[in-house]
Amino acid sequence: MKSRESLVRLKEFQVKEKQRQLSQLQLMMSEFERMTKELENQITFEEKKSGISDPAHFAYPTFAKAARQRADNLQVSVRELKVQQDAAELALEEVQAEFAKAAALEERDSGARMRA
Repeated sequence: MKSRESLVRLKEFQVKEKQRQLSQLQLMMSEFERMTKELENQITFEEKKSGISDPAHFAYPTFAKAARQRADNLQVSVRELKVQQDAAELALEEVQAEFAKAAALEERDSGARMRA
């Protein structure tokens, strides 16, 4: 009977761990999106300040060019994190199903022990 209790605790721990990982991914994605918006605001400011908004122009501000590259890199990172988030959500669903099974078995066993 102890092994089932241990299994339930293990599965519960795994569910909490997957939930924590998922929330960390979501937090990182929102932080990257916030940083991207901030960079886009800075780019707009630099373009207005210089009067040049064409990145191909020879006098386009260097800071705006670097900020644009950084914003693009952040967007790539967000897309990669989205793939990881989807995988983490699937893993969480699987672990939750395993936890539900283990909990049901433990409940059934504890009910049988009480009747006996």
